[in-house]
Amino acid sequence: MSRGSKDAGKRVRTARGRTASSTRWLERQLNDPYVKQAKAEGYRSRAAYKLIELDDKFGLLKGVARVVDLGIAPGGWSQVVRKRAPKAAIVGIDLLEVEPIEGVAILQMDFMDDAAPAALEAELDGPPDLVLSDMAANTVGHKQTDHLRTMGLVEAGAWFATENLAPGGAYVAKVLAGGTDADLLTLLKKHFRTVKHAKPPASRKGSSEWYVIAQGFKGRA
Repeated sequence: MSRGSKDAGKRVRTARGRTASSTRWLERQLNDPYVKQAKAEGYRSRAAYKLIELDDKFGLLKGVARVVDLGIAPGGWSQVVRKRAPKAAIVGIDLLEVEPIEGVAILQMDFMDDAAPAALEAELDGPPDLVLSDMAANTVGHKQTDHLRTMGLVEAGAWFATENLAPGGAYVAKVLAGGTDADLLTLLKKHFRTVKHAKPPASRKGSSEWYVIAQGFKGRA
């Protein structure tokens, strides 16, 4: 995508009641080419381009028939799946309310709820070929705690994937700086033929996020 922009470098005045950090966030949004591109192409968030770039590199959406989107809000990733794999059945889950997306079943519930895996399975007519997770825990401001909470979600997503994926399927999840911890990496390497880490260009340079891409699910023993 084009990085150039006539109005790059917009500055935002600090308004009454707006903190300096929120002003910086707004300024960054206004000057972000991915935000502008998302608006122009009808995607709900700039995060759509992270999946587009990962798909371009790893061929994640080629031939998929069923896809699970963990942490679907606001829906950008499922929009990409719909565009690139229009015949695929898609189910997403999130604590937040998500505006409907044509062709996507959306569950508003906690993925950590014991009933969530069965609810997701019920929306598909067979095992998924791809489990996507852009989940991140709500931050509490303590770096180690935030990391542990988010990695807990990644691990829960990995267990769901290893218990539900079709043979040859893939699991893609957002992880934080430092990558996948040893136990999770062991789990993924046991069940998938390849496990790699990637940081798509759409991930902001200052962001600590990476993605783990586990492909070639070996099937359940």
